Amino acid sequence: MLSTATTAWFNSAEGCYYSVIDPPPPPGHAWWGGRKAAGGAVYEYICYPKGATEPLGIAGAGIKWLASPPAGFAAGVSPAVLAQQAVARLPIRGPRIGTAPRREGAGLVGLPVWLWTAVSPATWGPATASASAGGITVTATANAASIRWRMGDGQSVTCTRPGTPFRPEVVAAGASSPDCGYVYRMPSRSQPGGAYAVTAVTTWNVTWTGGGQRGELTVTRQSSTQVEVRELAVVNE
Repeated sequence: MLSTATTAWFNSAEGCYYSVIDPPPPPGHAWWGGRKAAGGAVYEYICYPKGATEPLGIAGAGIKWLASPPAGFAAGVSPAVLAQQAVARLPIRGPRIGTAPRREGAGLVGLPVWLWTAVSPATWGPATASASAGGITVTATANAASIRWRMGDGQSVTCTRPGTPFRPEVVAAGASSPDCGYVYRMPSRSQPGGAYAVTAVTTWNVTWTGGGQRGELTVTRQSSTQVEVRELAVVNE
């Protein structure tokens, strides 16, 4: 976990914002790179591509030691940079996937597959995080907008709701999900492991405010599972 950064500024020559890690890490910490804590300082930095007009598309970010402050010292903290730090700290993740048939079960060609995520602040929102420096605090809030399910057979389905968990005790056999589902047309036997690799990608809408500014951006998180699909066996009597 990073210490509080109390000083931040922009180095126009590099296209990077720097924040001093204060209090500094203890002597012997890996951030000093084997140097003694008495020399130089440790900085958190975020760099953007040259000519970028939006605080997106980070070209580099991390922690490093410098013997002396980079050019642009004391130019002031940027709310946009703090927003990126707040977004990076958001406690969000990809869907907590649920499917019917279950991972350890098997579905049938032509029958509905139910898709959903367990709903929590981490998987559907709202989730919040903040970053502070130079007396400014920026808070980011994320809410899920949709989940794109890549079904492993070259097709995908996008759902704007988290989906409805399948409950066999109340759902009739062969029923379709009311808000998020799919039907496979081919069995999965030719796939690696005999199952379709399903990837679920959540698109999150993020708003941030602080330092007299506000902004909006989108981020994605993903998770995956497998679905086995078999052919319906026809029995001749």
